[in-house]
Amino acid sequence: MSVVVWSLCLLLALLSTGASQSAGGGGGDGGIPINNINLEGVVDSFLEQISSQAQDQCNKMVNALWTYYTNITDHNKQLMVTARLEYGKWDKEATSWVRKLDPIHHHLSPDMRRQLYFLRMSGTSALPTHQLQELTNLTSQMTGIHSTATTCDINNSTKCDLSLQPDLVEVMESSRDHEELSHTWLSWRDSSGKKMRKHYGRYVELSNIAAKLNGFGSKSDVWLSNYGKDTKAFVNDLSRVYHQIEPLYRQLHAYVRRKLRETYGPELVSRKGPIPAHLLGSMYPSSWRVYPLVTPFPNKTSIDVTEQMQEQGYTPRRMFELADDFFSSLGLPRLPASFWRNTLMEKPQDRQVVCHASAWDFCNGKDFRIKMCTKVSMKDLMTIHHELGHIHYYMQYAHLPYIFREGANRGFHEALGDVVGMNVVTPTYLHQVGLLSDPNTDQETEINLLLESALNRVALLPFNYLLDLWRWDVFGGKVPEAEVELQGVKPPVVRTEEDFDPGTIYHVAADVSTVRSGQVRYVVAVVLQYQFHEALCRKVGQYPSLPLHKCTIYGSGKSTEAGKLLKSMMKVGRSVEWKEALREMTGGSGELDATALREYFRPLEDWLTADNTRHGEYVGWHAEGDYCGSEGPQSITPPEVSPGTPQ
Repeated sequence: MSVVVWSLCLLLALLSTGASQSAGGGGGDGGIPINNINLEGVVDSFLEQISSQAQDQCNKMVNALWTYYTNITDHNKQLMVTARLEYGKWDKEATSWVRKLDPIHHHLSPDMRRQLYFLRMSGTSALPTHQLQELTNLTSQMTGIHSTATTCDINNSTKCDLSLQPDLVEVMESSRDHEELSHTWLSWRDSSGKKMRKHYGRYVELSNIAAKLNGFGSKSDVWLSNYGKDTKAFVNDLSRVYHQIEPLYRQLHAYVRRKLRETYGPELVSRKGPIPAHLLGSMYPSSWRVYPLVTPFPNKTSIDVTEQMQEQGYTPRRMFELADDFFSSLGLPRLPASFWRNTLMEKPQDRQVVCHASAWDFCNGKDFRIKMCTKVSMKDLMTIHHELGHIHYYMQYAHLPYIFREGANRGFHEALGDVVGMNVVTPTYLHQVGLLSDPNTDQETEINLLLESALNRVALLPFNYLLDLWRWDVFGGKVPEAEVELQGVKPPVVRTEEDFDPGTIYHVAADVSTVRSGQVRYVVAVVLQYQFHEALCRKVGQYPSLPLHKCTIYGSGKSTEAGKLLKSMMKVGRSVEWKEALREMTGGSGELDATALREYFRPLEDWLTADNTRHGEYVGWHAEGDYCGSEGPQSITPPEVSPGTPQ
């Protein structure tokens, strides 16, 4: 037993045998006055030890996860499962010690109380060992199904090794054959989500047991707790923000529907109905990769510099170096040598990997990596900048106690990466790095640029909001309704409960929400992104003298001032409430607010409104029949569980 734990044991023993809880220390009951005990000193030492152990345990687990995600084998899967179980065992023991301190919270500093609040939540580690092992196995199995799923080529039935990335993604983005698109959309869902439906049902059941052992009603309550204790208020905030954005989304939807109808015909794309999902250029309607089909002014110069990158001999390594230069220009530190040594930048030819781009923190304050199957393209250049935003967030809060090493809320991390990405797709930046010859733009070019951005940013909002509405219902034991009304997008074929389309999404299959608090983080992130952007543009003196969409923090002469503002936000991690961090960043009220987003896209929204009116386009959509089969909408309703008494 360590000296720290021994001291804590002594403290708890004194308290249980009559130490006075009175702050005045009168000790009328004959106990030892609590102010005669170095209470905060003992607890502070305990927290330091917990933080050190958590860092070591987390490092072991993340190393095992990395090994599996970069080399998918049964052996590595077992190593990952073992590491997760070992972490769970430690976490459960640590949590039990932390909860013993509940009676003295009111005697501790706000910082200590905040650490203890987060530490007492043991997550899935609260499960009995056999159930934790089962849940861990289920998650790894679902991840494996998603990562190794392949489909057959519609034109060559013997070629059945098409993986999601890059094969199927490229088909969805480049093909204009609606039959090929429908085949690709459907075959991917048959080979991935459909195969994990039963796994997910049991995953829901076990996740809810863990949630109840932590004092929550369901897993969805655990996710929402990341945004504050008043979860109902946060859900209302999400609804409010979505309705702020809805007028812009509906104009965008109407315009895109008309342009797709011109390409595919009214038989596939009706005038007033939802848009068929397989025609939106992506496996999921979270981003609409149909810009070439819907460009308002196709004769204007594009800033997609993929061709220029390829002509100039760009490699994945050079793309990462360019992104490193961007962050350095803001006064942020260069990436450490270990990053370059350990990062996986390209898809290996000799093994299966999880290609989904992700940034990794190995919990020791010095090992940070990215895993990405990079292609030389403008899209991947943006992704690299986004992922490096996560890396710099990790680096800035590495000095904090382990439990505070996260974004102020889960949307902050995504927003940081996104606000950086906004500056990469500006003509000014691309010209300065030698990828665009002319940085000057006219009004028509600006409308093109804003539309391309809206297809990626505005379009994802209802999709991610809808996905978590579905999951909240599932974890709450409700049968979700088939939601076409919110998004205005429909499947190309009738779906049944057996299809389980949500499982085709990486974040659902891999249980990313366990540590990221669900898809609403993307909704929060998009709104925060534009709030951050406005604050940074004010900091460098470009807004409001320039329209918000014309601002760039790169090469502005005050780039390092923007970097300082970002650092001040990142370095506090989640040691403060997220609304406080937002107030410090923006100087505003600390509330989620889509006003900056609407202002950024104001020129586009005005143009879309006028264009839709000129063409007599119907704004909105009506359902066209039943999109779910006779078995009803996709639902996973677990049986009622009895987890026992919460600790």
